[in-house]
Amino acid sequence: MKTRTWILILSAMLAVCLGLSVFLLRPRGAASYAEITSQGNVVKTVDLRIDQQFTVATPQGGSNVVTVREGKIAVTEANCPDQYCVNRGFCSGGAQIVCLPNRLVIRFLGGQEIDAVAG
Repeated sequence: MKTRTWILILSAMLAVCLGLSVFLLRPRGAASYAEITSQGNVVKTVDLRIDQQFTVATPQGGSNVVTVREGKIAVTEANCPDQYCVNRGFCSGGAQIVCLPNRLVIRFLGGQEIDAVAG
Protein backbone atom coordinates (compact mmCIF):
# COMPACT_ATOMS: atom_id res chain seq x y z
CA MET A 1 0.00 0.00 0.00
CA LYS A 2 2.83 2.42 0.78
CA THR A 3 4.48 1.81 -2.59
CA ARG A 4 1.27 2.67 -4.43
CA THR A 5 0.94 5.91 -2.42
CA TRP A 6 4.50 6.97 -3.29
CA ILE A 7 3.94 6.17 -6.96
CA LEU A 8 0.81 8.35 -6.96
CA ILE A 9 2.59 11.20 -5.18
CA LEU A 10 5.57 11.08 -7.58
CA SER A 11 3.23 10.86 -10.59
CA ALA A 12 1.29 13.91 -9.39
CA MET A 13 4.51 15.86 -8.83
CA LEU A 14 5.75 14.89 -12.30
CA ALA A 15 2.47 16.01 -13.86
CA VAL A 16 2.64 19.38 -12.06
CA CYS A 17 6.27 19.93 -13.13
CA LEU A 18 5.47 19.00 -16.71
CA GLY A 19 2.50 21.38 -16.76
CA LEU A 20 4.55 24.24 -15.32
CA SER A 21 7.41 23.70 -17.75
CA VAL A 22 5.04 23.74 -20.73
CA PHE A 23 3.49 26.98 -19.42
CA LEU A 24 6.79 28.71 -18.61
CA LEU A 25 8.69 27.61 -21.73
CA ARG A 26 6.00 28.29 -24.32
CA PRO A 27 6.98 30.73 -27.07
CA ARG A 28 6.13 34.33 -26.35
CA GLY A 29 4.03 36.37 -28.76
CA ALA A 30 5.53 39.05 -30.92
CA ALA A 31 6.04 42.43 -29.32
CA SER A 32 3.86 45.37 -30.33
CA TYR A 33 6.29 48.16 -29.44
CA ALA A 34 10.03 48.69 -29.09
CA GLU A 35 11.80 51.28 -26.98
CA ILE A 36 15.05 52.66 -28.38
CA THR A 37 17.58 54.13 -25.97
CA SER A 38 20.83 55.84 -26.83
CA GLN A 39 23.42 56.81 -24.25
CA GLY A 40 20.94 55.61 -21.58
CA ASN A 41 18.17 58.01 -22.68
CA VAL A 42 14.93 56.96 -24.38
CA VAL A 43 15.10 58.29 -27.93
CA LYS A 44 11.93 56.83 -29.37
CA THR A 45 9.18 54.30 -28.75
CA VAL A 46 8.07 52.75 -32.03
CA ASP A 47 4.97 50.86 -33.03
CA LEU A 48 6.19 47.71 -34.78
CA ARG A 49 3.02 47.56 -36.86
CA ILE A 50 4.06 50.71 -38.77
CA ASP A 51 6.90 50.32 -41.31
CA GLN A 52 9.49 53.07 -40.89
CA GLN A 53 13.18 53.85 -40.99
CA PHE A 54 15.19 56.43 -39.04
CA THR A 55 18.72 57.19 -37.88
CA VAL A 56 19.82 57.42 -34.26
CA ALA A 57 22.99 59.52 -33.92
CA THR A 58 25.21 60.02 -30.88
CA PRO A 59 27.17 63.14 -29.93
CA GLN A 60 30.39 61.11 -30.31
CA GLY A 61 29.69 60.53 -34.01
CA GLY A 62 28.09 57.09 -33.81
CA SER A 63 25.04 56.35 -35.90
CA ASN A 64 22.61 53.49 -36.35
CA VAL A 65 19.92 53.18 -39.01
CA VAL A 66 16.90 51.43 -37.47
CA THR A 67 14.33 49.82 -39.77
CA VAL A 68 10.86 48.57 -38.83
CA ARG A 69 9.25 46.27 -41.37
CA GLU A 70 6.40 43.75 -41.17
CA GLY A 71 6.25 43.78 -37.37
CA LYS A 72 9.99 43.32 -36.90
CA ILE A 73 12.83 45.73 -36.11
CA ALA A 74 16.53 45.71 -36.97
CA VAL A 75 19.61 47.87 -37.06
CA THR A 76 20.25 47.83 -40.81
CA GLU A 77 23.31 50.12 -40.87
CA ALA A 78 25.83 51.16 -38.22
CA ASN A 79 29.23 52.81 -38.18
CA CYS A 80 30.50 50.60 -35.34
CA PRO A 81 33.49 48.31 -35.97
CA ASP A 82 31.98 44.93 -35.00
CA GLN A 83 28.60 45.19 -36.84
CA TYR A 84 27.07 42.75 -34.30
CA CYS A 85 23.88 44.82 -34.15
CA VAL A 86 23.50 44.71 -37.95
CA ASN A 87 24.23 40.98 -38.14
CA ARG A 88 21.48 40.31 -35.56
CA GLY A 89 18.89 40.89 -38.29
CA PHE A 90 15.17 41.55 -37.88
CA CYS A 91 13.62 40.59 -34.53
CA SER A 92 10.06 40.69 -33.23
CA GLY A 93 10.64 40.07 -29.54
CA GLY A 94 12.76 38.24 -27.03
CA ALA A 95 16.30 39.42 -26.38
CA GLN A 96 17.31 43.04 -26.81
CA ILE A 97 19.22 44.37 -29.80
CA VAL A 98 22.38 46.08 -28.56
CA CYS A 99 25.11 48.15 -30.20
CA LEU A 100 27.73 48.54 -27.47
CA PRO A 101 30.12 50.90 -29.31
CA ASN A 102 27.28 53.37 -30.03
CA ARG A 103 25.47 52.64 -26.71
CA LEU A 104 22.18 51.85 -28.49
CA VAL A 105 19.64 49.43 -26.99
CA ILE A 106 16.36 48.29 -28.55
CA ARG A 107 14.08 46.72 -25.94
CA PHE A 108 10.79 45.00 -26.76
CA LEU A 109 7.76 46.12 -24.78
CA GLY A 110 5.29 43.38 -25.74
CA GLY A 111 1.59 44.05 -25.94
CA GLN A 112 1.47 46.32 -22.93
CA GLU A 113 -0.16 49.71 -23.05
CA ILE A 114 2.00 52.78 -23.52
CA ASP A 115 1.16 56.34 -22.59
CA ALA A 116 2.51 57.91 -25.78
CA VAL A 117 4.50 57.13 -28.90
CA ALA A 118 7.23 59.54 -29.96
CA GLY A 119 6.94 60.65 -33.58
